[in-house]
Amino acid sequence: MKVKLICVGKTIKTFLKEGEQEYLKRLGHYASIEKIEIPELKNVKKLSKNQIKQQEGQLILNQIKPGEIIVLLDERGNQYGSVDFSKYLQKKFNSGGRGLVFIIGGAYGFSDEIYDKSNDKMSLSKMTFSHQMVRLFFLEQIYRGFTILKGEPYHHE
Repeated sequence: MKVKLICVGKTIKTFLKEGEQEYLKRLGHYASIEKIEIPELKNVKKLSKNQIKQQEGQLILNQIKPGEIIVLLDERGNQYGSVDFSKYLQKKFNSGGRGLVFIIGGAYGFSDEIYDKSNDKMSLSKMTFSHQMVRLFFLEQIYRGFTILKGEPYHHE
């Protein structure tokens, strides 16, 4: 099953880009993975938060194919430990969807349409992280999840 990570905006900090590239490379040994960066909107000062979410939502929806399982990284989502997350990944892969899509939204979150189309919501923490850091943290957790599933010595209990 293919894994997609859709993010609003680009990763700017070099150290975060390098970390993302490292984990994307490592993940290539386990699954087909694609990171898609949705460009940030221009002239947002003239737009309301809702208009921003709507426009970002449409750009996100353009990247999703029918039959893909959509999981939002959302502060109100379920939280998992690493072992439970690996089981979550396995369950999603076993469900037979066309692909597994994780979405990291913009600064104001997701449009109602994105929430309506999503299959699940997940939270990494009760803490707030920058959108750029979340990408690196989450890619590492996907990698950790695969190593747990394969019984490899990356994760320690």
